[in-house]
Amino acid sequence: MTYKKLRVIISGGGTGGHIFPAISIANKLKEVNPETEILFVGAEGKMEMEKVPAAGYEIIGLPMVGLQRQFTLENARNNLKVPRKMAASLRKAGRVIDEFRPDIAIGVGGYASAPLLWQAARKRIPTLIQEQNGFAGMTNRILGRRVGSICVAYDGMERFFPAGKITFSGNPIRSIIHPYSAEDRAEGLAYYGFTESKRHLFIVGGSLGAGTLNRAMRAWIEQGCPGGEDVEVLWQCGRYYKKDIDAFMAGRDLPQIRYSDFIDRMDLAYACADVVVSRAGASSVSEICAAQKAAVFVPSPNVAEDHQTHNAMALVRRHAALLVRDAEAVEKLLPTALGLLRDPERIAKIAANTAPLARMDAAQTIVDEVYKLV
Repeated sequence: MTYKKLRVIISGGGTGGHIFPAISIANKLKEVNPETEILFVGAEGKMEMEKVPAAGYEIIGLPMVGLQRQFTLENARNNLKVPRKMAASLRKAGRVIDEFRPDIAIGVGGYASAPLLWQAARKRIPTLIQEQNGFAGMTNRILGRRVGSICVAYDGMERFFPAGKITFSGNPIRSIIHPYSAEDRAEGLAYYGFTESKRHLFIVGGSLGAGTLNRAMRAWIEQGCPGGEDVEVLWQCGRYYKKDIDAFMAGRDLPQIRYSDFIDRMDLAYACADVVVSRAGASSVSEICAAQKAAVFVPSPNVAEDHQTHNAMALVRRHAALLVRDAEAVEKLLPTALGLLRDPERIAKIAANTAPLARMDAAQTIVDEVYKLV
C-alpha cells in the first residue's frame, strides 16, 4: 500500500483510555508518512489538552460537556448546559473542518468526538471511529450509523454497529509495552529497588488513582500485611489520593512497599511484576495482554454501561485473568492477588492465555483502514 501524505483530524478524549490510543494512531500515521499533518480536537479543560501537546501534536478544544447519568443537583445543572454546549461545539467543529480541510476524520470515543465526527460526516469527509471497549459507548453507537468504518477490539460488536463496517483491529498501545525478557525484569527490579528473589505485585490505579484499590491496600497494611512474606509491592496510588496516602504511610516502616502517585516507567513496572492489579479500562486490558502478565482486574462501577466488567470478562472467560468485584475488593483483593502470587504455575498459564488476545499491530491495522477509506 502507498501511504501518501494526508491531513487528518483525530477527535475524542476525556480519559487516558481514549487519549493514548489516539496518540498511538497519530504516531503510526506519522511513521508511515512523516509529511502527514495531524490536528487533534478535544474537550476544553480535559486531560487531552495537556497530554496531546506533550506528545508533540496541536489540539483545539471544543466547549463540549458530557451528559451525567447519576442524579445529583450538580449533575442536573451540568446537564442543562449540554444542549447549548453541543450547539456551540457543532459550530466550532464545522469551522475547524472548513479551515483544516482534512482528508479523513477519526474518532476515538468520548463526547468530544461527537460534534467533530458528526460535522465531518455531514460534509462528506471520510470518517472512522475506534471503539476500545467490549461495550460500545453512547457516542460511538450514535456515530456508528454515519461513519465509513468502525475499528473494534472485541468480538461480538455487531450488536452495536453495522457488521459490514466493522474491522477487528484491537486497541493501539504504547510502543514501550511488549512481552518482557529476563534482562528487562532485572532492569525493572534494579530501577525500583526490588529484590530478585522475592515476588512482586504491581497495583496500578491510573493517573488519578482508584479509591477502591487504595482502600484495599490500606486495609491490608492495617492488618499487618498478612500473606505478604517475601512479597514486594509497587503501588501507584494516583495524584488525587497522594496526600492522603502520604499521611497514612507516615511513620510506617514498610520498605517492601514502594508507592507513588505516578509511574514514570510503566515498561519497567510491568517487566518486574509477577502479578498486576488494575482497573479494567480498555487500554489497561490491552497493555496487560501485550505484556503477557497475569492480572487481577477490579472493574470500576462508575463507568457507562459497566463497560469495564465487559472488558475484564472477555479475558476471564478465556482463563486469561481473574476478577474481583469492586464492592468486595477491600476484603478480597489482596488475598486473591497474594494467592495468585504463591502459584507460579497458575501465573504462567494465565500469562500464556493473554498472548493470543494481544494485538501488537492494532495501530497499523487502523492506519491501513484509514488509507482504504481515503
